[in-house]
Amino acid sequence: MSAVLDILSAVLLLVGTLFTLIGGTGLLRLPDVFTRLHGASITDTLGAGAILLGLALAAGWSLLMGKLLALLLIMALLSPSTAHALARAAIHGIRKPWLDEAQK
Repeated sequence: MSAVLDILSAVLLLVGTLFTLIGGTGLLRLPDVFTRLHGASITDTLGAGAILLGLALAAGWSLLMGKLLALLLIMALLSPSTAHALARAAIHGIRKPWLDEAQK
């Protein structure tokens, strides 16, 4: 059973790392604040969530696992709200969504 948990933990850590790297690349490559915000929120939710879940499985049944799961719950609740608030602030500011020339 321990080997299965170790493999599952390693897979979750790898998946979280890949999502984080892809999201970081998206932050550099995407054209405007709204698409970058989308990349950042996906990275924050999926990447960090998978990493925290993998770490919680690796920690075993302990106080550390409880702290990691509590942090995962807080992130899952606050990350989408934060992204929404940032997008609304950008819309009410001077930022407008980037549109392709064919869409204008």
